[in-house]
Amino acid sequence: MAAHPTLLPAARPSLAGFLRNLRDLPSTISVGSVTAGFIVMLISYTGPILILLEAARAGGLSPEQTSSWVMAVVVGGGFGTILLSLLYRQPINLPYSTAGAALLITSLTQFSLPEAVGAYIVAGLAVALLGVSGLFGRLMRVVPQTVALAVLAGVLLRFGMGVFNAIDDAPNNPLMIAAMVGVFFLLRRRHFRAPSLGALAVGILVAAALGQIAPISLKLAPTTPVFTAPVFTLNAALGIALPLVILALSSQYAPGMAVLRGNGYEPPVNGILIGSGLLSSALAFFGGHSSVLGALTAAIVVGPDAQPDPDKRYGTAVISGLWHVVVGMFGAAVVDFFDVFPPVFVSTIAGLSLSGVIASSLGGALHDLDHRDAAVIAFLCTAGDFTLLGIGAPFWGLIVGVLVNALMHGRRLRSG
Repeated sequence: MAAHPTLLPAARPSLAGFLRNLRDLPSTISVGSVTAGFIVMLISYTGPILILLEAARAGGLSPEQTSSWVMAVVVGGGFGTILLSLLYRQPINLPYSTAGAALLITSLTQFSLPEAVGAYIVAGLAVALLGVSGLFGRLMRVVPQTVALAVLAGVLLRFGMGVFNAIDDAPNNPLMIAAMVGVFFLLRRRHFRAPSLGALAVGILVAAALGQIAPISLKLAPTTPVFTAPVFTLNAALGIALPLVILALSSQYAPGMAVLRGNGYEPPVNGILIGSGLLSSALAFFGGHSSVLGALTAAIVVGPDAQPDPDKRYGTAVISGLWHVVVGMFGAAVVDFFDVFPPVFVSTIAGLSLSGVIASSLGGALHDLDHRDAAVIAFLCTAGDFTLLGIGAPFWGLIVGVLVNALMHGRRLRSG
């Protein structure tokens, strides 16, 4: 995405500036900003939250631990969005990492929750250190973008396949899948901002008509966070923390920065990395895996539809953060709500929600003919879903992709 000719610089972080931006906040709020903030919150409660819930089930987490995880990433991300947006006077959105949640579906079967929490803390501190050191760009050159995107596509592949793998599991599954897929792409054709919301609504109607919705008992009381003491191991650092950082940098931070620049802002790169990294480490004690810079959601809050004046769009991000804090307090109710639907509903909405990310990841991984070999082998290795030396496939996908890229394009040794 090309840089905007007149980029708005981030405000210098200070208490006085924070208070001034807070005082100006009412003048930034409009119907468009409230609507855009609400849409961002709804998007996080369609496909992405289902991926998180599947990871929790795969890891054998209790309902209380799962609810705490949901609350930590939603409320924590909302709080971080409000804080950074007011601090820098820019629309800085900090959702939880969808790619990270997908990675954990496999990883939580290999490591205990305390080991995973230790890895989350390591990952958050690593991101913060990148901000302190200013080495973000240099690290992104070590792992080629094509390889990182190929690993992301490999991690998410199972969700795309999950849309159709359940077709023959039950007699009514083809009807459910056809209805949800059809509505999703009809809305995509009409450029609807969140087609997964339409697929979600149709899926609920079909499930209700077929009598596939179980009795529901929502706990509307605020969720109590569950503290988990971390355990630090080398295998978890390599198998969870390293892929979590690389996927976040390549699939969230890099495109998120590009979205901000493309809409007229000079993002405070190091400040975002430090703030989100420290926030992620703090949320880890309650099960939260990663808060990152938004890419898809950033495009919603930074556009003119949300607020015509670029200097006032930070208010849209603040509204989005408030929506997340209010709704995220009821993490247990979210878990209960999605538990009443049949598995095909969950797998279909998750796959559809990630279809765009899978397509863009594959496209970005394979567009460069010179680096296609490394990208393909990284994709195949990651999609293989195996464990070697106690470390999962995403780590080995990164390693193999980087090694093949070096083998194909490194300097040739001179003989003699």
